[in-house]
Amino acid sequence: MNLRSIDLNLLVALDALLTERHVTKAAERVGLSQPAMSNALSRLRAMFEDELLVRTTTGMKPTPRASELAEPLRQVLRQVERVMVSDAGFDASQTERTFTIRMSDILACLLLPRLAAARPANSRISYNTIHLSPSLTVDALERDEIDIAVSMGLEHSASIRSETLLEDRMVCLMRRLHPIKRGRLTFDSFIAQEQMKVSMSPTDLRFVDDVLAERGHRRRITLNVPHWLVVPHVLKQTDLLAVMPRHLAAVLMDDELRMEDLPFESAPFDWMLYWHRRYDQSNANAWLRERIRTVCTNLS
Repeated sequence: MNLRSIDLNLLVALDALLTERHVTKAAERVGLSQPAMSNALSRLRAMFEDELLVRTTTGMKPTPRASELAEPLRQVLRQVERVMVSDAGFDASQTERTFTIRMSDILACLLLPRLAAARPANSRISYNTIHLSPSLTVDALERDEIDIAVSMGLEHSASIRSETLLEDRMVCLMRRLHPIKRGRLTFDSFIAQEQMKVSMSPTDLRFVDDVLAERGHRRRITLNVPHWLVVPHVLKQTDLLAVMPRHLAAVLMDDELRMEDLPFESAPFDWMLYWHRRYDQSNANAWLRERIRTVCTNLS
């Protein structure tokens, strides 16, 4: 394949197609018409001599070749973007830039409202957030797929920098008129009470379930859910308990809920900021890190 004969705009289209797996949505993502994106897909199929995306009863699915292309293509496009944008002249009030940040829904709930509100007036800065597992987060930082990550306890090499953003601890949330009297949550009542749990939360396991297991106890989990959004609505209608980070509980709190300290010792923990050392001297990345720090300072 002769690189000089390749229309690099087709690679942008391919990235959108592999992300959306839908021609119309991919067209909207990059600002093309639906016919133009269909034409781009036809040209891509000819260029790679592969169908790339095939229609199935459940939507368009990538071929093995397309799946093989997805990750290196994303890296190439990010590197091209870096070449085209001068970091030395970065000005948050003038530069058009999309930052990709790894954070969980807990952290998104805590940080995104303030981060979005702190954007400079008339700014063309935008944020793209994704949620990855700890191991994939480290890989994404190494492969330059994300600008920064906000997480906790990541095991990483010396090429990844980290700093403490925010100290937190686990607390218990319940409805305001719960039969357990305010300030009377004992260890026995905590263990006896039915509880709900967010299955994807590592904080529950490490700072609650593991601690209880060391004492020969476990919680009575009668409701397991995949996301935090539903938690306060369930608590208000039931006598279930939910354990969560204190900062998240503070955001979810209203007149129908109340917060109680855990009736056993659970170590505090830190939410951390992570970035790759390649960006130690990057003005743009430094600006983003400072925005995150400021947001977290306001939460402390």
